[in-house]
Amino acid sequence: MKMNRLSQWLLVVIILLAAFLRFYQLGVNPPALSWDEVAWGYNAYSVGIDGRDEFGHFLPYTSFVSFGDYKPPVYAYLDVVPVWLFGLTAFAVRFPSALFGTLTVLMTYFLVKELFNIHETEKKNKQNYIEYLALTAALIMALSPWNIMLSRAAFEANVASFFIVFGVWAFLFAVRKKSWILILSVVSFVLCMYTFNSVRVVAPLLCLLLVLTHIKYLWNMKKATVAAFIVGILLLAPIVPFLLSSDARLRYQEVNIFSDFDVVKTANQQIANNHNAKWSKFIDNRRFGYGQDFLKHYFDNLNPGFLFITGDPNPKFSTQDIGQMYLWDLPFFVIGILFLFRERRGKWWLVPLWLLLGIIPAAVAEQTPHALRTEATLPTWQILTAYGFVTASYAIKRYRKQFVYSCLFILLLFVGYYQHGYYTYYPQEYSLEWQYGYDQIISYIKAQQSHYDRIYISGVGRGYIYPLFFLKYPPQQYRKETKIYFDTFGFAHVVSFNKYTFMDNPGDVEDDFKALYIAQTAKVPSNAIIMRKFYLLNGTVDLIAYKLRPPKKKIQTAL
Repeated sequence: MKMNRLSQWLLVVIILLAAFLRFYQLGVNPPALSWDEVAWGYNAYSVGIDGRDEFGHFLPYTSFVSFGDYKPPVYAYLDVVPVWLFGLTAFAVRFPSALFGTLTVLMTYFLVKELFNIHETEKKNKQNYIEYLALTAALIMALSPWNIMLSRAAFEANVASFFIVFGVWAFLFAVRKKSWILILSVVSFVLCMYTFNSVRVVAPLLCLLLVLTHIKYLWNMKKATVAAFIVGILLLAPIVPFLLSSDARLRYQEVNIFSDFDVVKTANQQIANNHNAKWSKFIDNRRFGYGQDFLKHYFDNLNPGFLFITGDPNPKFSTQDIGQMYLWDLPFFVIGILFLFRERRGKWWLVPLWLLLGIIPAAVAEQTPHALRTEATLPTWQILTAYGFVTASYAIKRYRKQFVYSCLFILLLFVGYYQHGYYTYYPQEYSLEWQYGYDQIISYIKAQQSHYDRIYISGVGRGYIYPLFFLKYPPQQYRKETKIYFDTFGFAHVVSFNKYTFMDNPGDVEDDFKALYIAQTAKVPSNAIIMRKFYLLNGTVDLIAYKLRPPKKKIQTAL
């Protein structure tokens, strides 16, 4: 199905709009770089210099150790060129996420056309319907607060979401038209496995779903299928040992509900209360407890408040006054579900199944709902909304233009409200969540460090990474100087390098009167000489630079 000139121009406008919403003031808002973003940037910087990460591992292909959370490697490699071009800046670090977020909008257009494909031999009005639907889905995705928020920070989940969308599109295109595109689909799905932890569940399930529902097509294109299978096995082979290792289990054990031993204690207590009765061992079994937790957490991610009112409780993923979708989306989303099941057009079944599978990783996590771990469901929400909107507009024949223009005007009001809050209030209210102020702190330290023998920095979070990033500290020198240890859970703790020492409470060290201290207000001792205060954007003092006042010397008098 060919695009007419009007469709081409509309698609260009939608993509430019998507790019603007994701790249505008990218280095300014969010108001600061989180420590995970800084870690991506510095590791990309390190790899760009000598091919090694901050720990000296040469071209890691299974994970970057980072803070001991063993980040999948793709984002760091995608960031090498932007960091080389733009330097160690917030814009460079976030560039891959913004770029792939924009490309996801483009792929949403092509995905919709493939899902609801109408062949050229079909009636022209059906072709126009699919074109209209594809453009609408792309527009809704371009304006989506869910995708915009996650595209404006260095979230590897956002890149993985693109690979999933591309992988599904390439698979459907391969079985319909060009079989050898199947190899690109497999490569894209494998890249997901090297990009974000949660999609290591979603990507295989989606692949299995596609294979089982298209087995006849795959059988008829045996050469391409075998070639794609071999390519997939070869690309996956390097990561399999890591996925089975204790390092890979570390992050999973930290966040999953099955590590909650309170469920086991409760189950055992209930069984004991019922005198070890067989029926109690069955009903109060811990597996039922974990099952209940799973279902609760699963449906938390379908909560209307999360989706349409306030969004994710974590301010990094939501402005807190707009849902992951606009309230405008709600009626069309419901209509879209109803008519999708009623009309069953094309590969309609893939949309709801994709959505349901994509929530599974978030269902096993302790924190719910979770916009980041469910981003793999995008753009199914937007496709369903677009389906409802287009269906409603086609149902209204006499006043169709008025309906469409009115709805789009209301949508723009929602977008305007979201954008106004995002650029006006959001930075001030949530600068703390983005670790605001460390760039100012490091600039101050850089100017003052020659006056001190030692600099103690509060290790709240993972503070060591900020001097490395903002000072553009040479990776080779850092590796020689650093003192580091791994705790029993496998997390890395940098104690010191050069004249910098990191700890939760600088007051725990023996008084050093030739040192500069950086600490939170509550941890500043009474004998401190305040050198400078560092403020959050809401005017609250967050960290303080100080030195210690030496004790007064006692004057001895002759008897």
